[in-house]
Amino acid sequence: MVARINTSKSLSKVLNYNEHKVREKEAEALLAQNFLKDAAQLSFTNKVRHFERLTSLNERATTNVLHVSLNFDPTDKVDNEKLMDIAKIYMERIGFGEQPYLVYRHHDAGHPHIHIVSTNIQRGGSRISMHNLGRNQSEKARKEIEIEFGLVKAQDKKLDERIKLIPISAQKVTYGKASTKRAISNVLGLVINQYKYSSLLELNAILKLYNVQADRGEKGSVMYEKGGLVYRVLDEKGKPISPPLKASSFYMKPTLKNLEQKFEENERLKQPFGKRIRGAIDFALLKKSGSGLQGFVGALQKENITVVLRQNNDGVLYGITYVDHKTKSVFNGSDLGKGYSAKAILERAATGSVPANGQYLAGERKNVPQVEKVVESSVTHRSGPVELPLLKENQATSGTVDYVPWQLKRKKRGKKKKRLKP
Repeated sequence: MVARINTSKSLSKVLNYNEHKVREKEAEALLAQNFLKDAAQLSFTNKVRHFERLTSLNERATTNVLHVSLNFDPTDKVDNEKLMDIAKIYMERIGFGEQPYLVYRHHDAGHPHIHIVSTNIQRGGSRISMHNLGRNQSEKARKEIEIEFGLVKAQDKKLDERIKLIPISAQKVTYGKASTKRAISNVLGLVINQYKYSSLLELNAILKLYNVQADRGEKGSVMYEKGGLVYRVLDEKGKPISPPLKASSFYMKPTLKNLEQKFEENERLKQPFGKRIRGAIDFALLKKSGSGLQGFVGALQKENITVVLRQNNDGVLYGITYVDHKTKSVFNGSDLGKGYSAKAILERAATGSVPANGQYLAGERKNVPQVEKVVESSVTHRSGPVELPLLKENQATSGTVDYVPWQLKRKKRGKKKKRLKP
């Protein structure tokens, strides 16, 4: 079991997040502990007011909301009754047993997990200290619960490595809005916030590895002109097979307008990592000299860099994008320099002769691999177990995984370096 603790100043933000999941049928309210009614009988207003009655007793405590997620190994058999028992024991042992708290079971990931919402303001107005709560009380409670309930131990099984986002399989997609939307939302919730991409093309280079595509529509269409954006599930050949879902319908609001703000920010953030990709490309071409484009793709994959090729309907390669899963950075080939564009890579990998005008000579198109083949060579084959390396949920230096949704994260202040006195 992995426990993640997040504190917040905004009760409405945390509650809205969980309640929105319930409305979208991506979560269910399991328990309302120390409330006057059961969870099913409480309205959103009832929940907010119950917490606010306590928080109003201590106006000096601005950070007064506790938001916990308890995450279990996919092999753990935990029904709703067991999850409620675990939540009660956990809250008791971290010192929140007498506090009102809500428990939600989320269904938006490939592993069982619950979210718990509470406040640290007690009935007398005093507050429960949340300093080092995760390191001390929570860690002790987690280990005890793993033993008592026979759960997979995080440190033994490296749970943070096991709980990964499973890519959407076109063969297994259920054609219903709820399941399709949940699957797409699961991918977007991690990719959009973790990777540094500076265009829709670069974002799609990552999404397509998971059979998802962001689509603006055809140029000149009403949707394109109005800046609309939809998301679709793709089949194994990269063709849309699901109804389009509007970007504005997802909770994280991955609309074109919001993405464009991230494009500008990511353009600056990813620049320091271009050097690593250029170095890896140069080394791969030197090491795999004459082995062709497939050898080049395979060599970069060993460096945790996926090569995504773009071709036209005639099979002519016209673009190349590099997805570095180590630094979470995405670069279009030409942005790295002239020697890293699609044309230059073809020449350097010795896969075909490309004249100065950039057009292929007759008979040379057969040497250019299809995009689908390159993508499949960079991941596990569709017919077997699929575990892509890029979407481990936000690894932290402590060896655990950050399961806090990016909408609820707070920016951490940098620590001031102590100066040594002369």
